[in-house]
Amino acid sequence: MTEQHQVTEPEAAATTETNPEVEPIAAPVSVVEPIAAAVSVVEPIVTPAPEAVATAPLAAQPTKDRRVLRAVLRWTAAVAVFGAVGTATAYGITGMERTDVPGLATESDGRWEFPALVKPPLPSGSPAPFAEANTAGAHYADLRALLLPAPEGATQDKALSGSDGWLKTEDYLAEYAQKEDRDELRQKLVDSGLRHIAARGWTTPDGTRTRIYLLQFGTAAVVEKTLASDAIAYTSPTYQVRGAVDATYDEDFPEVAVSGIARTAYVEAKPYGPEQVRQAYLSAGDVYAVILQTRKGAAKAVPFQQTVMLQSQLLG
Repeated sequence: MTEQHQVTEPEAAATTETNPEVEPIAAPVSVVEPIAAAVSVVEPIVTPAPEAVATAPLAAQPTKDRRVLRAVLRWTAAVAVFGAVGTATAYGITGMERTDVPGLATESDGRWEFPALVKPPLPSGSPAPFAEANTAGAHYADLRALLLPAPEGATQDKALSGSDGWLKTEDYLAEYAQKEDRDELRQKLVDSGLRHIAARGWTTPDGTRTRIYLLQFGTAAVVEKTLASDAIAYTSPTYQVRGAVDATYDEDFPEVAVSGIARTAYVEAKPYGPEQVRQAYLSAGDVYAVILQTRKGAAKAVPFQQTVMLQSQLLG
């Protein structure tokens, strides 16, 4: 996962200048060094003075030998110049990035371009979610500011944001196909003390549709015991998402962990319908995250993995 590069919400970005508690997520920067220029200096050929030529014995000044000597010197200088130019060219190419050499550009692996990510500031005196002093695993920052922003070029799903950024429980439950699943899950959310849901969605130019739901509860123990353990099975999710008839554990998802975050990912197995669905579930302290991605034909693995990892980093 990459050059996973890395979006800042206006309000979150503004706080980075005044609040020392803002934690930027660093993005790798690629710097291409300039090509060094090699300069070859060729010493001038010194011709003897006319007086010396006139007074020297004829036997020591063979015209034919002089011409041969000058020709040899000219060819030696030319070889030296071409050698220097060739060395400079070779040095320049080996010092360049592969993508800077014409004809050798590496194709994109499908990752999306996200602006720099910045964690929102914590209220004064509040610990980080996985600090030793935070026994409840609570996220004290605004949950809406912990949502992964949309990548560049994507169209926002305004229906998920709502007027105040909070999503109704019924809108979240609409992601599930079976009525009995929705009824059971609704009761489970009530019994578990669901506080609120923050959501964001977008569609990229290739037709990939992403939805992210962050559900916040009172403590990390509620998430781990009630949702992370009961609502997720190892081989397949307990509740069927719309469009995902047969979802299986995604064994190809990279085993890269974010401290404090438990993750389970699933992919719809072939044969699937017009769209393929990928889904991931995160247990992050008092937050339970659901990430869904669908695309006509097939949902690509790389942007899905990138989305899950970046959202995990924001919650960590």
